[in-house]
Amino acid sequence: MFDNGKRKVIGVIKMNYESEPQGVFFMIDNKSFYASCESVARGLNPLQSVLVVMSETENTGGGGLILAASPTAKKRYGISNVSRRRDLPNVPEMIIAPPRMNLYIHKNLAVNRTFRDFCADEDCYPYSIDESILDMTKSWQLFGSSPMEVAQEIQHTIRHKYGLYTTVGIGRNPLQAKLALDIFAKHDHNLIGELSYGTFGKKIWPITDLTSVWSIGHRTADHLNRMGIFSMDDLAHCNPYELKSEMGVIGSQLFALSWGIDRSKLSKLINPVDKSWSNSQVLPRDYSIQREIELVISEIGQQVTSRMRHHRQAASVISLGLGFSYSSSEEDGRSGFHRSIKVETTSSTAEINEVLMRLFRQNWEGQSIRNVMVSLSQLSEDTGLQLSLFEAPEPQIKRDNVDRIMDKIRDRFGVTKLIMASSLLRGGTMLERASLVGGHNGGNSYD
Repeated sequence: MFDNGKRKVIGVIKMNYESEPQGVFFMIDNKSFYASCESVARGLNPLQSVLVVMSETENTGGGGLILAASPTAKKRYGISNVSRRRDLPNVPEMIIAPPRMNLYIHKNLAVNRTFRDFCADEDCYPYSIDESILDMTKSWQLFGSSPMEVAQEIQHTIRHKYGLYTTVGIGRNPLQAKLALDIFAKHDHNLIGELSYGTFGKKIWPITDLTSVWSIGHRTADHLNRMGIFSMDDLAHCNPYELKSEMGVIGSQLFALSWGIDRSKLSKLINPVDKSWSNSQVLPRDYSIQREIELVISEIGQQVTSRMRHHRQAASVISLGLGFSYSSSEEDGRSGFHRSIKVETTSSTAEINEVLMRLFRQNWEGQSIRNVMVSLSQLSEDTGLQLSLFEAPEPQIKRDNVDRIMDKIRDRFGVTKLIMASSLLRGGTMLERASLVGGHNGGNSYD
């Protein structure tokens, strides 16, 4: 061990990989997914089109936010996914497409069904709307003579069936597959990158931009720099005990990262612990009038409760979160608040909204609001109306019947065909929100 400035360096470290997982994992990314879906829908080649997907919602400011851009649009005009309409060049070849979230979700589901033609259902893990992890350890030999050949076959299949281009990272564990995708595949002519225990050091250690490595953010990189660590080589050859002492468990994870070690089980990482139903909305402006804030809370409460009933469930925990505007955050010293309360299991819109109003009135102190979130958790099967002993049965039965009749009408004719009159008042957002998926245009948000 010798001292190199601020850090102590281990002269020679050799890692014994024999006991590490020796699997075959593919991390697959649909290249510029939203923009590619829109290009294919227009009969265009996703790699050659000049197209951006841009949100037109009021609360983005700056004339619309660019959610995705085709590779050619990025390269030719320097457009990124954080650009705004004002940043777009005024050129005739530029296609501006509104987001269609239901289209992207439909394509994502179809692509993942095709992935399952190459591996067992339990070995395909959707990672995000445009990325999936495939554990090919037990199946790759059925489709080719090498993992690289199988990756190319998957690419050709997706291209032929859906017109989409995919990039593939191949590794002996999920971490290696992710780094192979992010660092090598996206810049490779064949859109495939590969890492193994044998090649990891040669390919990864020369990297000096630590933030280009998955899971290392700017704050972590700055912390490492202060310790005298400026490259992945430095990280791999620092003293792991001092790294853990300085950074805790994250230090141990970073050291494992620098050697390409990942012992995680995908099934344990991806299965959710506790399901809940929730919706949140960034408001189009600062809301400071109590009536308007309560209107939005009740609208979102109605929406979340209807979604929950649609899946025949009831909740016993109700949560309300409010995010303050910038000015209120500065004055209050908090960014907002989140409160939860345990209740008798219910699926009643009236009962849930009554609790939400109580949470709001008990905790709101006049701050202007920019974000509202409602969540229903600790779910159980909705077995029907549970009558309360503290209220006459007739009004309870009537409220339950109204809820379920409204659900049926909305399921058949659409959400906007039946709304509360209060949603037409100033501050109401239900009509606009009804067509949003993931905050953008694209479908029935009660589904």
